[in-house]
Amino acid sequence: MSKEVKQQNQKTSTSQMTLVGLMAAVTCILAPMSIPLPGGVPISLTNFVIYLTVFLLGWKKGTLSYCIYLLIGLIGLPVFSGFSGGIGKLAGPTGGYLIGFIFMAMISGYFIEAFPGKIYMYIIGMALGTAVDYICGTVWFMMQTQMTLGATLAACVFPFLIGDVLKIMIATLTGPMLRQYLVKAGLDHLIL
Repeated sequence: MSKEVKQQNQKTSTSQMTLVGLMAAVTCILAPMSIPLPGGVPISLTNFVIYLTVFLLGWKKGTLSYCIYLLIGLIGLPVFSGFSGGIGKLAGPTGGYLIGFIFMAMISGYFIEAFPGKIYMYIIGMALGTAVDYICGTVWFMMQTQMTLGATLAACVFPFLIGDVLKIMIATLTGPMLRQYLVKAGLDHLIL
């Protein structure tokens, strides 16, 4: 491999890692902004940011970006919903949703990468990823609170369905537009 090609690969890799870090920072900024609900699980923008991140970075780098955000929160910085942080948040009743977001990023990003230009597949991927997050979070919440499945679904899933459908629809519209802006700016080597 020539010296010029190696330098270009290093430059691209550095640029891509910068974008991964930037999207983790965007998550840190938007995820804490939440609306608390009586059931204990707040409405947040975390999943919306993850959807946009995987549109830009794909499933591997998008998942990495989320994991960086998760680690930042675990060390105690207030980047989780309600400006909270620390291991206690992960060990608490809503920790399963935080872990479930990893799978959501992987599944959503995979569908976006595997089916370019197929909006219905983007929606299916994001909906499936969200369902897996709901399963992880609901099971963890039930174990932590000893609530029944019906009570947990009423507190942790049903109030969020309409909002999550809206987030998926908005991400489906804005994600490809963000990608186009990066391509037009000559930064297509940074994205998916």
